Amino acid sequence: MKVYQRLLRVIKEKQAGFLILLDPDRLSPIEIADLAWRAEKGGADAILVGSSLLLSTHFDEAIKNIKEKVQTPVIIFPGNAIQVSKFADAVLFLSLISGRNPNLLIGEQVKASPVIKEFGLEPLPTGYMLIESGKMTSVQFMSDTLPLPSNKPDIACAHALAAEYLGMKFIFMDAGSGAENSVPASLIKEVRKFITLPLIIGGGIRDPKTAREKVKAGANFVVIGNTLEEKGTDKILKDFAKAIHCER
Repeated sequence: MKVYQRLLRVIKEKQAGFLILLDPDRLSPIEIADLAWRAEKGGADAILVGSSLLLSTHFDEAIKNIKEKVQTPVIIFPGNAIQVSKFADAVLFLSLISGRNPNLLIGEQVKASPVIKEFGLEPLPTGYMLIESGKMTSVQFMSDTLPLPSNKPDIACAHALAAEYLGMKFIFMDAGSGAENSVPASLIKEVRKFITLPLIIGGGIRDPKTAREKVKAGANFVVIGNTLEEKGTDKILKDFAKAIHCER
């Protein structure tokens, strides 16, 4: 079964999915594979791997190690065109629709497309929307774009709808790694009412209660990253899974 179909099945069976984001710049290939394995055991529905910058040279090795330890889909969450690996199952084929940087709207995608095709990776076309989070994040700096204001839902709704009309399969609203504030529930609610695409929410979600709030607001997937890298105990993983998978 294709990853896209598996993700849709997660929504159907669990109401919302738990995605863990692992940064190969923060963890060694051994550590990242171990955390992925524990995340799968704890209830994660897919493993995202990626970085805003990528300082290390072991991206391929990290994904290979993860794939050897888990059955859960391993999906690349790329910060640029070099973050592609033949060992992954799929790649979020992102277009940074919240910004006006042409390189991240289409430039990096053109570079990566032939490699994705050669590796046989499943592309998951995704409208990526960076949301104001209270401070400068790595993705904001590296993308050289302004995030969408978190208190103006009309702007976010219009961007998300444009992505749907362009044929994308997911909308990813992200406050960014290490964000001071997560994407507000009020903004999620408004965008959820405006589009039909699955909605992924990430950035600044530090506890299961906050993750649950995102699901109640309309998130179809919740992404947890830094919190699990810093204190990813088995209990915390299970608590996040329970909060996210609970019926609305």
